[in-house]
Parts: sequence; C-alpha cells; structure tokens
Amino acid sequence: MARLFCAYLLLSLAAPAFELPRDSSQVVVGITKSWQSSHLTVSLYEKNGMGIWHKVDGPWGGRCAKKGLAWGRGLHPLPAKASRKAEGDWRTPAGVFRIGGTWGYHKSIKKHPKLPYRQVTTRDLWVEDPSSPHYNRHLVLKHEPRENWEIRAQMRQGDYPHSLKLFIAHNALPKPIPGAGSSIFFHIWRGDGAKPTSGCTTMPEAHLRTLIARIDPGRNPLYVLLPKPDYDRLRGPWRLP
Repeated sequence: MARLFCAYLLLSLAAPAFELPRDSSQVVVGITKSWQSSHLTVSLYEKNGMGIWHKVDGPWGGRCAKKGLAWGRGLHPLPAKASRKAEGDWRTPAGVFRIGGTWGYHKSIKKHPKLPYRQVTTRDLWVEDPSSPHYNRHLVLKHEPRENWEIRAQMRQGDYPHSLKLFIAHNALPKPIPGAGSSIFFHIWRGDGAKPTSGCTTMPEAHLRTLIARIDPGRNPLYVLLPKPDYDRLRGPWRLP
C-alpha cells in the first residue's frame, strides 16, 4: 500500500500543473459537444475586482473545423498521446490561447485603442507552408506578389468571410513548429453557418464585431476552446470561468 501511495504521489507531482494566468481578466470561451463536433457556442467572460468571472456576452452560435477538434499549441499542457493539431487536418486547435491583433479589408473598425488593427493590402501575406522560414506569421512584401507561394499566401483574396479576422495564437511566435498548424483566427462564418471551417472559429459578422470591440489587450485576453465534458472536468483545476 505504501509503495502504491508513493507511486501515485510521484505521478501527481510529475503531472503538469496549469491554471489561467492570474492577470487574465477577459476570456472567450468556445464549447463544443464533443471532439468530433464542428458546431460550438462562444461566450465572453470578464473577471471583476473580487476575482469572480461573469458572462458579459453570448452565447453565440459558431462553427469550427469539419473534423472537430485536436489539442493545439498554446498556454496549456499537452496531454500525453492525445491527438494534436496538424497542418491540413481539418481540425480546430483546442486548449488555451492568447488572442489579439486584427486584420481586415476595412479602413477602420470599432475596437479598443490598444488593439492592433491592420488594413490588409495585396502585399500582406500569412504563410501556411511548413517548409517556409515565415511559417505561421504575417509578412508584408515590398513588391506585388509574383511567385506562386506569395499569391497563395495573400490575406486579401476577395473572400468576404476573411474580411475581418482576430488572431488566435496557436503554434505562434517565437517558435512555430513546422506542420503543427497555422493561420488560426476568429472570422466571419460562411453560408450563415452552414459550412464548417478548416481550423478557424467562425461566427456571424455582427457577433465578431461585438467581440473585437470588447477585446482589451490590457486584460490579457484568452481563448479557451474545449468539448463540454473536458471543460467541465478542467474548469476547477484550470480556474476557468
């Protein structure tokens, strides 16, 4: 019995402890029914001065990837032997991620003064090629795109659902892992929600604009995306809303 207790204690100590950063007081929560679901609800929570989370907007309906979720690379620990997000797998990264930085076709948008916004041009790229040294990062060319990889990576391609985007920092700088997934954003959904995504989280334009208008970089905003059973299981240990 003593040996079993010691073994259990060692395993507990070895398990990676995690909770939301204490300075984070704004969290977007995405909940799916299962790891295979491409539908989700999105809600925005804020923490008051007493350290208590309150829902301030939502829930809104949204879509995620065609094949559901897989663990992404963010702030959370990665469970051993769990399915992980990979480039082109048609899964949305699950876990806890920093969010911030907006891109769009519009000259200006309603947002917090400290939230960066860039009106993209034909020279703005987001590289999804794992063999590129610019993998999963924003790149601005000094010339109009002319090579095939430049044209494929253009952020502005006349596709209205991508005309407004909020970045989700999955597999992000400073060390993106090639092939672990790239270009993950909140953006406008397709076909009034009839179509899933290849990895992003989408919602009606009005709700996306509301979300972007409320995101405050000074509150260390995060995105938590999990299936409901996992969210319920991790809510206490991770101090989720």
